[in-house]
Amino acid sequence: MNINMANPIKLNRLLQLCSANLPVGGFSFSQGLEYAIEMQWVDNQKTTFEWIELNLNESIARTDLALFKRLYQALANNDFVSFERYNQHLIACRESSELRLADLAMGKALIRLLKQLDTVDSEPYNPLFKQSEHSFVSVFAIAAYLFQLDLISAQSGYCWTYLDNQVAAATKLVPLGQTQAQNLLFELSDKVAGAISIANQIDEADIGASLPRLAMASAWHETQYTRLFRS
Repeated sequence: MNINMANPIKLNRLLQLCSANLPVGGFSFSQGLEYAIEMQWVDNQKTTFEWIELNLNESIARTDLALFKRLYQALANNDFVSFERYNQHLIACRESSELRLADLAMGKALIRLLKQLDTVDSEPYNPLFKQSEHSFVSVFAIAAYLFQLDLISAQSGYCWTYLDNQVAAATKLVPLGQTQAQNLLFELSDKVAGAISIANQIDEADIGASLPRLAMASAWHETQYTRLFRS
């Protein structure tokens, strides 16, 4: 039996980029989930799955992943004009101040990290880094391209960072047990291939999504009486 070995370096770079230990501050934001739990829209394993799956398929797939593909292609073509246009498109799609803050804060933190990595030459992308605002998706695409990850692996990794963040938040807030959380990660990760397929087939004119309940939960989180996560 032939066993195909993945490239160990690329696999480890992907794991590093998607690690909860990556110092970008992702786990300080709940992306609206904390308020959804406060309102009891999410209150058990089933409703947690439904909330995260809906956001994955209707928001992440149709906005973040779809534009991720175009950002990655722009980098491959050395097309910084298109890259910046897609970056601004992403930022404009954030429907609340909290979602926008999370996106920009994490993007800024990842740029800072890339510049400080000793064995990564990010200098060619300094013209992009000099722009005033950077979506986390955009900088994640730069990191993936620098690490020589293929598009599908990079998109899968981005999905994992989102799922891991949301399940970790739900574990604290619902609360969920550790076994329930692991079952959720298995169930949700089964949906990633479908989300990537949607993203990579969508026409550019159809990119974007509006999830009013997510937007409202994120906006109202700012004035939530008690909270564990940043607004």
